[in-house]
Amino acid sequence: MKEEGRCDLDIMRNSSSHHTELYGEERLIVRRGQPFIILLRLKPGNKEGVPYVFMSISVFSGPVPRTESGTKVSFGLRDSTVDSEWSASATNDPSGNTVSVSISSSPNAPIGVYSLTLDQGGQKTSLGQFILLFNAWCSRDAVYMRSETKRQEYVLAQYGQIYRGTYRRIKGKPWNFGQFEPGVLDICLKILDENPKCISDADKDCSGRRNPIYVTRVLSAMINSNDDRGVLVGNWGEVLDGVHPGTWIGSGDILRQWAESGPVRYGQCWVFAALACTVSRALGIPCRVVTNFQSAHDTNGNLMIEKLYDERGKRMSNADSIWNFHVWVDSWMTRPDLGPEFDGWQASDPTPQEKSEGVFCCGPSSLKAIREGDLTKKYDAPFIFAEVNADVVDLVCLSNGETVKFRDSTDSNYVGCFISTKAVGSDERHDITHQYKYPEGSKEERQVYEKAQHHNKLQQLGEEPGLTLKVFFTIKLAKNMSVGSDFEVYTVLTNNCLEARTCTFLFFAEAVSYNGKLGNSCGFVSDKVEVPSGEERRLFLRLDYDRYGSVITSDRLIKLSAIAIDKQVAEYHKAEKTIVLDEPDIEIELLGEATVNQSVTAELTLWNPLPKSLQDCSFTVEGVGLTNGKPITARIGTVDPEQEAKARVKFSPTSAGSRVLLANFDSNNLKNIKSSINVVVKE
Repeated sequence: MKEEGRCDLDIMRNSSSHHTELYGEERLIVRRGQPFIILLRLKPGNKEGVPYVFMSISVFSGPVPRTESGTKVSFGLRDSTVDSEWSASATNDPSGNTVSVSISSSPNAPIGVYSLTLDQGGQKTSLGQFILLFNAWCSRDAVYMRSETKRQEYVLAQYGQIYRGTYRRIKGKPWNFGQFEPGVLDICLKILDENPKCISDADKDCSGRRNPIYVTRVLSAMINSNDDRGVLVGNWGEVLDGVHPGTWIGSGDILRQWAESGPVRYGQCWVFAALACTVSRALGIPCRVVTNFQSAHDTNGNLMIEKLYDERGKRMSNADSIWNFHVWVDSWMTRPDLGPEFDGWQASDPTPQEKSEGVFCCGPSSLKAIREGDLTKKYDAPFIFAEVNADVVDLVCLSNGETVKFRDSTDSNYVGCFISTKAVGSDERHDITHQYKYPEGSKEERQVYEKAQHHNKLQQLGEEPGLTLKVFFTIKLAKNMSVGSDFEVYTVLTNNCLEARTCTFLFFAEAVSYNGKLGNSCGFVSDKVEVPSGEERRLFLRLDYDRYGSVITSDRLIKLSAIAIDKQVAEYHKAEKTIVLDEPDIEIELLGEATVNQSVTAELTLWNPLPKSLQDCSFTVEGVGLTNGKPITARIGTVDPEQEAKARVKFSPTSAGSRVLLANFDSNNLKNIKSSINVVVKE
């Protein structure tokens, strides 16, 4: 209880009932549409209590609070609170020394920092400040979510898995969202305050914060720094300064760096998405990180990815591309602007790819609109639809200026598959492809695609009628394809024609980034072969580390392309496959029991699989409730070939319960290696 005549915000009790205790007990943080209790200590001699008829309460938020904008509200006491607007009621404590005041905020109130003032017959007293958040537990709130297990996952969970790799080898990587770490909520509110819309019209922006659609769109723009003083700078090339995107294992360190010194270098799609998830959950919006494998980037909006090749089978650069994977977020909310049938998950993408309304942002777009191909529904439905459902056409550009289609192509043309997010309550992968699209090739999927084409006023570019597959093409992989090893792959050309065919047979291996950008060659072989009817020919390609090690990125991806050219009939056949090289594991061992406020040591070990030394080696660990909200790095210098990198890291847990310790290994030639271990902390 505070001094006489003052207010007790009863933080512990309110935090428990509002599911905000994880933010700490330093200040009052509540969720909208739900009552919270404050206690007023009466002055000596005022035993009759408060003359309620003369008492009113005011709340105001933002730099220019206005009643018309909903950022300034005054209301008197009544017999009981109501759940549809700001209201308050009061009861006397039996001792007569205190009055308990129940205040209920509007379920449509703008989120943010509020000041609380008591007016007694014209005498105004400041009662302090509180932070108001979205409320997934309130049925009148736009972000209401019925399931408690889902609320625990999508609002309260501070640890998650982000899926990467290729659709044939999906790998979950741990991430520390850390939305309840000290200082993170303040930084999230600072992101809203520094967005250009707030700077140009603070009144309108703060009023707009009642709407999770508006807030999500602002975050989509502010997580990247392309148009503003946003959080993160993207880099898909060589990193010569800043932090390599693959090094990060949590959001907190990035957000703190931004708050201190501005845009942070660097991030890629999964880092942008993880930050958006952290900020959304911190503000109370249910949010999940989503990975789309074989993700199309359609730059001209025709819902078609055109891949161009020259007559020798080499890929030509053009704006359209297919990413091995792309990561964004889904946020849960109603869509009164679209209609109730579009409520639920909404996709938004903070990775700066294309501009929307003049700004690098994307979404939120209803998953139901995307699934049904209803591309008139805002925001950015055509772009997201194309990411998961565009068609692909492979074209050969002939020297005479004409183009011809490849007669067949495999693996590369399946856009939008194995769309993945972490399962509720476990680290298992949950496939949500069906929430974004109908089954590939189904009648419904084709109808949706044609509907989408109609919305775009474009005609579908279909296959030529009566075209039959005459050559069967596949690529076969080795069993052991770990980084640092040498291995062999081969392609098989089968002739299903009635007569023999003579073809030029090409087999390429090229480094590729996860966003589909091709790098340097790391292998090539060719042959001219005659294939009798019903028979097959094989072409082998050896991939040596000495050749691929210097050209692959930290994604450890190699794209294999096999092409057969029959110039007699001007036919081109193609097969593609992207392989992800296996990486060494980080072994984490806890040396002793973990106890609150007592030092414990984690031993980290990684075997160097490369035939050369690793320089500038380090392990970094981080964990909510384990490392006091900050990463801890142990630098170990050089590790020789086929030797172990080993380090010990000490940390003191700050809270009891089940926790997760995340680890990252970094070096000059081996990056982006992550692991985690569950830690049970005792009181």
